Amino acid sequence: MGFAISEKLQLHLAMLALQFGYAGFHVVSRAALNMGISKIVFPVYRNILALLLLLPFAYFLEKKERPPPTWSYMFQFFMLAVIGITANQGFYLLGLDHTSPTFASAIQNSVPAITFLMAVVLRIETVRMNRKDGVAKVCGTLLCVAGASVITLYKGPTIYSPIPPLQRTSPMMLQLPALGDAKGKNWTLGCIFLIGHCLSWAAWLVLQAPILKKYPARLSVTSYQCFFGVIQFLIIAAFCERDPQAWLVHSGAELFSVFYAGVVASGIAFAVQIWCIDRGGPVFVAVYQPVQTLVVAIMASVALGEEFYLGGIIGAVLIIAGLYFVLWGKNEESKFAKAAAVIQSPAADHVNNRTASHIKSTLAQPLLAQSTENAG
Repeated sequence: MGFAISEKLQLHLAMLALQFGYAGFHVVSRAALNMGISKIVFPVYRNILALLLLLPFAYFLEKKERPPPTWSYMFQFFMLAVIGITANQGFYLLGLDHTSPTFASAIQNSVPAITFLMAVVLRIETVRMNRKDGVAKVCGTLLCVAGASVITLYKGPTIYSPIPPLQRTSPMMLQLPALGDAKGKNWTLGCIFLIGHCLSWAAWLVLQAPILKKYPARLSVTSYQCFFGVIQFLIIAAFCERDPQAWLVHSGAELFSVFYAGVVASGIAFAVQIWCIDRGGPVFVAVYQPVQTLVVAIMASVALGEEFYLGGIIGAVLIIAGLYFVLWGKNEESKFAKAAAVIQSPAADHVNNRTASHIKSTLAQPLLAQSTENAG
């Protein structure tokens, strides 16, 4: 009998692999920007690859559960692509170009708190300040806002500055400029772009949820969004990227970065994340997000010579603390809901039994008499 791995261990290994995959995406994207790849061409190729990878699975695996396409669905998918693909990826690349992979990953930890805040504003979720889960979620949201503000407004002194290894000979990233601290860039503007990226991501999560209830074919929804995202980026490129040379892949490193973004970050990682959410739940998946920030920091320091600043470190700590407050609050809220369901279920069963016996006893009675009794 072979060695069997428990599902719990499989989940933890899958989540660790997922964080390494996403961490690599941050570093690879930064390297691609350093090589001069267009911030419009890059997401076009990324989404084309993701679409080609997801489309066969969406078509064959979701034949039975995929509703027929309508103009209403197409419009909703188009708007989801505006928020979740075009704005989300566009703001991310603009922000990453002005900051660094580590702080881009750190700010992303605020997405659960922003999602909660948007859900409250849209009255999808209610704040219960008389319970500890409500207080925790509010405190977590405030910590995330404070952390993002610190990263944006206070850069601070350099805490750690490695020697960029890219100045040495490297077969993959030969003659690639060091990342450093994105010298010559506007750090505050980059952080504002990254906040826009997080707002877009959170809005996409909030708005996608009701659509998935009506259209439960998740892979098909994602494929439609990738398709519309490509169309939208091509329209933007028609006005903002008119240099034909920008569409050419000039090196193996550029080709690797595009394939990594499209296949690993948008294709394989998406499939792994769906499996982990299905088996472990969204809170379990979100808890691993700070691991990605740590892995990105190590990768970016070793591969790109990234410098770390006091403001970024303080902000990252506040955001990660806020993330865990929000996640703890969500976990406690689910416990309250389960406890309430258990308390109500005996009463509900009693009412159902009475109703069933009442209906049974009145079946032989005239309809008028039954109606009169119910009215009384």
